[in-house]
Amino acid sequence: RIHSSVALALSCECVCNLLLQHLQVIKPYSNFYVNVFYWSTASRPQFTNCPTMIVMVGLPARGKTYISKKLTRYLNWIGVPTQVFNLGQYRREVVQTYKNYEFFRPDNEEAMKIRRACASNALKDIANYFTKEQGQVAVFDATNTTRERRGVIISFAKEKDYKVFFIESVCDDPEIIEANIMQVKLSSPDYENYDKEEALVDFLKRIDCYKMSYVPLDEEKDRHLSFIKIFNVGSRYLVNRVQDHIQSRIVYYLMNIHVTPRSIYLSRHGESELNLLGRIGGDTGLSSQGQKYAKALAEFIRGQSIKDLKVWTSHMKRTIQTAEALGVPYEQWKALNEIDAGVCEEMTYEEIQATHPEEFALRDQDKYRYRYPKGESYEDLVHRLEPVIMELERQENVLVICHQAAMRCLLAYFLDKSADDLPYLKCSLHTVLKLTPLAYGCKVESYYLNIQAVNTHRDRPTNVNVARKPEEALQTVPEHL
Repeated sequence: RIHSSVALALSCECVCNLLLQHLQVIKPYSNFYVNVFYWSTASRPQFTNCPTMIVMVGLPARGKTYISKKLTRYLNWIGVPTQVFNLGQYRREVVQTYKNYEFFRPDNEEAMKIRRACASNALKDIANYFTKEQGQVAVFDATNTTRERRGVIISFAKEKDYKVFFIESVCDDPEIIEANIMQVKLSSPDYENYDKEEALVDFLKRIDCYKMSYVPLDEEKDRHLSFIKIFNVGSRYLVNRVQDHIQSRIVYYLMNIHVTPRSIYLSRHGESELNLLGRIGGDTGLSSQGQKYAKALAEFIRGQSIKDLKVWTSHMKRTIQTAEALGVPYEQWKALNEIDAGVCEEMTYEEIQATHPEEFALRDQDKYRYRYPKGESYEDLVHRLEPVIMELERQENVLVICHQAAMRCLLAYFLDKSADDLPYLKCSLHTVLKLTPLAYGCKVESYYLNIQAVNTHRDRPTNVNVARKPEEALQTVPEHL
């Protein structure tokens, strides 16, 4: 059940997105946009009008840390500086040797003092993160199961003029709870010297300790608060009083993710005719080597025996030709198209340096935010790819055949890479990356299909000065015909 405030917030978000799309149509002829809106390479767009605290709520083993890490990764990827503050880490710094569940009993006064002090330290660090590190969102990852604790957080946020959004994970399915304990909790530092069975018994008793004082968020009593309640890993949701754009995006994201085991395969198209010539962009077909890769990819995918595999491509010839060799239906996404190089489309790096040396240097100075004249930046591309990420989160097994820049953006999301590192991630031709999402990360397996191709990866240059010599500017440009 979604309250009317959510519908209003989501409607406002749609209007904002339409305005942004309209503004992006007006492409500048120079790098004026970059110079005006980004006073330094460290500056970032402001997504929130005041800092926002995301406060987790729920018993242990309900997936709070999983949600915290995943949400933080997403917000950082879309450009919202976000950090997790995990109360368990604060507690382990103070109490370095864990004994047993007795520490979490609500009548253990000495332990309660330590836990309150840890929470206080975490809140102080959150305040420092907002004021000194220009953070926009902080995720407070703790149980926060009592009204008293939530009241302290609300008072703290009110005093500092922060917004608060609660995320409560409710789970009463014994199988889900036990699977979470076995997968994640028993490998925590608390139980490194424990036998597995002993650890399981102790952790279940720890949960019972929290149950003694657990007061869930209440639809009526807490109607003035902003929150989402997630039941049994997404089987049902209750959303209340969404206040702004960032909260509506958080709700939308949380309603799209799932924990079903799956694999995502990322591959660039086969080598294209323009790849051979060292020219960027364009819409040419595959080279003879690219055609060989398309056949090799089809054979590789058949060998994986993937259940209910979906295949996605861009709208460009080289990805479509690569997918056609698979002999299965595929979906075309315009959002997966290569980055638009504007006036530099189909040029070599040498030609760009010769005709637009200043633009070439500006891009090297901030490759993520630099926008090609009449074209796009990596930052634009990330926003273009957000619907693809949302749909990937909803799906199970998917093969995405795309382009170098698009693949870098997708890979950066799954591997939690920074905006500074994203444009330099290595995504070689004729190589398949198999991504398997895990509880707190992502497993990556790389398969080179043994079909030779040109190198299109340009390493980060050391000299990015506009006045540099041409040979210095071209030092990291890969060889081509």
